Amino acid sequence: MIFRTFGWSFAVTILGLVAGFLYGGFSALAVVAILAVLEISLSFDNAVVNAKVLARMSPFWQKIFLTIGIAIAVFGMRLVFPILVVALTANMSPWGAVDMAFNDPDRYHSEMEYAYPMIAAFGGMFLMMLFLNWIFEDRDIHWLAWLEKPLVRIGKLDQLPVVIAGATLASVATWVSDDAHRPNVLVAGILGIVTYILVNGLGELFNQPELEEGEEKRRGPNDLVLATGKAGFFLFLYLEVLDASFSFDGVIGAFAISTDPIIIAIGLGIGAMYIRSMTVYLVRQGTLSEFRYLEHGAHWAIGALAVCMMISIGHHLSEWITGGVGAGLIITAFLSSVVLRNRNGRASDEPEQPELESSRI
Repeated sequence: MIFRTFGWSFAVTILGLVAGFLYGGFSALAVVAILAVLEISLSFDNAVVNAKVLARMSPFWQKIFLTIGIAIAVFGMRLVFPILVVALTANMSPWGAVDMAFNDPDRYHSEMEYAYPMIAAFGGMFLMMLFLNWIFEDRDIHWLAWLEKPLVRIGKLDQLPVVIAGATLASVATWVSDDAHRPNVLVAGILGIVTYILVNGLGELFNQPELEEGEEKRRGPNDLVLATGKAGFFLFLYLEVLDASFSFDGVIGAFAISTDPIIIAIGLGIGAMYIRSMTVYLVRQGTLSEFRYLEHGAHWAIGALAVCMMISIGHHLSEWITGGVGAGLIITAFLSSVVLRNRNGRASDEPEQPELESSRI
């Protein structure tokens, strides 16, 4: 099971380390390994949320996510996307940005840092909308019941996630962002909110299409109808936008370790492969149903990451802080899940006490 799920990740790791060594020797190999670990540590919560969505997709769209989706994640988001962002913000052609990345990496890094407030506003608002819609949703299982249950009651107010996200964006643009970035931060943040509403709404719209006569429902984990066709496509698109919201923060953080875009792409690409493999493993093993609070921890980690991204628009936050907070929440949720599972296991193992027969008169 492990080799079947992580086989491609192991293969890409070997190829990536060899490529790093051939490209820059032992020092490059070490940097590639460090970047891969950084990406995995920062994006584990992404894998947990991905697993929840992937479980709703048909086998066809799961394969698309594991093939085309991996190519987009590894090459698109970790290499091509940063170049396009630099080209846009620096008002140059993509080829000019590529030339800058290879021949003037320090300036390339500077241009990416200049673009970071807009990227953080877009990604932060997208992730915040994801967190808010989840935290205000009524559910049977609560991890932090003392906090989650009151939030569910408050969430009955219509469009509350949009209100909170919009107010947060306005506050960040006013008091956190500097004057030069304020208009772009507002536009990018609004686009993040609109993108979430659009992609999530389209996914829900086509989530359970009417069946044609004679067509059977495709059922999957927990007897849910699996998304096919347009529903599968929009769920796939949702996952890719979610990955983009996570990935650019890691790309910026990687420049603290290396300024070489090839080394960064190899290292983060290896990490992205493991995130995909973890997603598949969580789905196939039914881990989210076995460890009941893991999903809760991942969403709280996403909420924390969204807040960190909004703060980082005006104040630098170490990637190890944002990753550490997320990892801490997930680990705590995992341990709470283990305690709950053991408690339920002990309760089910206890022999039932025989009922006393009522005395006959």
